Amino acid sequence: MAEAHLSNDDFFARLTDLFGHNRRKGHGSVYLTQKRLAFDHGSDAPSPTKVLDDPLWDMHPESPLPILIRASNNVSSKGDGKGRPITDRKNVEKIKLSTIVPPGQIDAFYARYAEVCKAGMSGLRKRDKKKKKKDKKKKKAVEGETKG
Repeated sequence: MAEAHLSNDDFFARLTDLFGHNRRKGHGSVYLTQKRLAFDHGSDAPSPTKVLDDPLWDMHPESPLPILIRASNNVSSKGDGKGRPITDRKNVEKIKLSTIVPPGQIDAFYARYAEVCKAGMSGLRKRDKKKKKKDKKKKKAVEGETKG
């Protein structure tokens, strides 16, 4: 059930493909998440004195912790019985990617991560501005001219 984590290079290659796939389709979302990874939850359990002394004791661990980075696409389904709406889009298989970044490689990873995300977002369309906002600005400009 547990999937193996990708190497950082494989993660970037698959993430680039995921962004490219959504750009070709013309729709879709890519969800990016990250969190600190603690392997053994039992050994890091707080003692009562640790919590009383410092309520944010887990913010500064004794040794740096790795980071888990995840990426996934949205799933368009046709009423699969799980409460999801019926859409006209074809069923798309869920793509899940994850990698673990060691503490010593975080800076280099984020530099490359930013490049991949920026390149993936280049295909985004500009939002359509609502006509109401444009009309309000025009009315204010006309009123200001007639008063002065």
